[in-house]
Amino acid sequence: MRPGAWSTLGSPAAAAALARSGVGRVVLDAQHGLWDESSVLAALATLRGTAPPDVEVLVRLPREDPAWTGRVLDAGADGVVVPLVEDAAAAGRAARACRYPPRGGRSWGQLAPLWTGAVEDPARADARVRCVVMVESPGALERVEAIAAVPGVDEVFVGPYDLALSLGTTHAELLAATAPDDPLPRVVAACRAAGISAGAFGGAVEPARALAALGFDEVAVAVDATVLAEGAAAAAAALAGSDRD
Repeated sequence: MRPGAWSTLGSPAAAAALARSGVGRVVLDAQHGLWDESSVLAALATLRGTAPPDVEVLVRLPREDPAWTGRVLDAGADGVVVPLVEDAAAAGRAARACRYPPRGGRSWGQLAPLWTGAVEDPARADARVRCVVMVESPGALERVEAIAAVPGVDEVFVGPYDLALSLGTTHAELLAATAPDDPLPRVVAACRAAGISAGAFGGAVEPARALAALGFDEVAVAVDATVLAEGAAAAAAALAGSDRD
């Protein structure tokens, strides 16, 4: 399992700190986080010069959107995370938006020269980019095998909180369901059969461990806002305790 970090604060500096923390992936969350197009583009420019070369930087889009996809890939993102993908047709649209013709419909317009970067060859760009599609509903779960098999989809990523809500269960019960036909093992099996990665949002160490035990390859283990708040609270509590001694 490769641990990743989720960035919600809309801060390029915070995203750069996450990228240097030892994780293998940083996701800028423009769906539920504070990121907008301007801050995403600023962060990608910052991360080009500060992130270790083996750290992937992805953008979770607000929605399935070829224009957003092309924009962030042009700016240097290693891939996109597309929310609420319900079927193979939606997964196919997401995959095509990530690749240049003839494999897809991405328009040529890389921004690397603005930051003195090298323009990437289209074939190399197509091979490098990561198209990650999210499964978050009962309908998507029922079609997960077909979604995972779509050419150009590199990973199926589970949003376990949304999936639990939509299935009428709790997050804890979803993680504890480990039979082969249970939701999360079914996603992992579909990805294995298709030869692609299985990813999921953990958000903290213990859920991430449970997801790793289920076979997920890419797990978001930390969120910048949570790490900041918990770290400050722990430091304040430690100091308060020492004052009482």
